[in-house]
Amino acid sequence: MELSFYKTMLDYLYDGVYFVDKDRKIIYWNASAEILTGYSSNDIVGCYCYNNRLNHVNSKGVLLCRGELCPLAKTLKDGFLREEELYFQHKNGHRIPILVRISPVRNEENEIIGAVEVFSDNSSKSHLLEQLAQFKELSLMDSLTGLGNKRYVEIELSAKMNEMNKVGRPFFGVLFVDIDHFKRVNDQYGHDIGDKIIKMVAKTIQNSIGNKGIAFRWGGEEFLAIVNTHLKEELVKVAERVRVLTEQSVFRMGLEEIRVTVSVGATLAELKDTDETLIKRADELLYLSKRTGRNKASYSNDLNPCSLK
Repeated sequence: MELSFYKTMLDYLYDGVYFVDKDRKIIYWNASAEILTGYSSNDIVGCYCYNNRLNHVNSKGVLLCRGELCPLAKTLKDGFLREEELYFQHKNGHRIPILVRISPVRNEENEIIGAVEVFSDNSSKSHLLEQLAQFKELSLMDSLTGLGNKRYVEIELSAKMNEMNKVGRPFFGVLFVDIDHFKRVNDQYGHDIGDKIIKMVAKTIQNSIGNKGIAFRWGGEEFLAIVNTHLKEELVKVAERVRVLTEQSVFRMGLEEIRVTVSVGATLAELKDTDETLIKRADELLYLSKRTGRNKASYSNDLNPCSLK
């Protein structure tokens, strides 16, 4: 069969697929890869996978595409199959969780001549789509970001508090998130670009949380997230992931790159809390992060804050 037949078959796959040669130059990029990343084949084919495109990072925000950390480079070197959960950077700037599977490509002499990476969206897509439909039906969706709006936060938080009081134990926490120096973005680039930055950050926050909870737009450049955990360590981990992956996101405007950071206040709910006291505590922690340098996440469960960074 002709090569074009196999390319057509690969284009029908739901997963993104790309091939690299031994030097990690991308020689094939399927249609699903275009859909998942926003990059067309013309954008990518001929580039090296470590060029300034997908910028794979792990959950700690460590850039993997250069040096010895790249799983694709490792497979080219040792021939082992690999599977990892990573985050790539969409063409629009936000981070998306992906599951990557990497295999070596060998010639008839069993020599490694390249590799293939298959990747798929690792977010809870069906869950988010179902929630989105509910938001639209009940006018609970923020029109700019697609997240739940402040009204939905209040409904969801009230339900969580009632459930916590019924079961008699805490089981969730909240993150209050604010984009640092956002006024500068609006002043320098205008409100249209500012809106795109808000959308980029919104997607990154929700993707950072994944199936552990849900993010909302509180208003302006502020977001609130409800995280389903009773463990301080897990809430800290999610808060730091939100911070790091936002820092790693980038919006491109021509040749210019616009980057922003966020400050985060994170706290577990307590049995003595009301909706107002919980939000107030998270808000105080958010402004602690602001006062102590920004691009930080501060945590407290007893109003004795400690910085994570």
